[in-house]
Amino acid sequence: MKLYDMGRAPNPRRVRIFLAEKGIEIPKHEIDLAAMEQRSDAFTALNPMQRVPVLVLDDGTAISESVAICLYFEKMHPEPNLFGRDAVESAVVEMWNRRLELNFYGPVSQCFRHTNPAMAQREKVQVAEWGNACRDQAIDFLGMLETELGKREFVAGDRFTIADITALCTVDFMRVIKLSLTPEMKNLSRWHAAVSARPSAKA
Repeated sequence: MKLYDMGRAPNPRRVRIFLAEKGIEIPKHEIDLAAMEQRSDAFTALNPMQRVPVLVLDDGTAISESVAICLYFEKMHPEPNLFGRDAVESAVVEMWNRRLELNFYGPVSQCFRHTNPAMAQREKVQVAEWGNACRDQAIDFLGMLETELGKREFVAGDRFTIADITALCTVDFMRVIKLSLTPEMKNLSRWHAAVSARPSAKA
């Protein structure tokens, strides 16, 4: 088993935090995105989307997409549970994780890809207007999340789940589009300090 990783990217970090929460260690291979290693024939054979992370099992099965990789390890190592203990909790965790991916991580990523000059070689066409619209969407979502975190300790309920991992990695990734939490965001700041203090956050 091997995890194709990239230290600075948020999606591989999601998997590393998840593994750290589970206490699982597996061999990792660092992909050099700057050298476009993800576009090599060998890596494309593992993941035609040419993105990290990718988990390759002992039988050669290749699993890409962060949540899919995390779900594999959740099924193999059910505790501590990070996807939901019952039907209702699982649905709520999925709801929030999906909201985060579609309305927060996605917009932050798209803003970075379409407004940062360093990303020009990775995009066929950069559309600055789209990137700026995505930045505004991320800011709007932060406002909603600030309100929601005033109602409970964690994103999806009263305990840490994969939704918190997605939110943490996205908040930390906001630096690439020059966004950060403000002092007025007291609930988000409280939550961010708590989840950042977990040992897994350093993975």
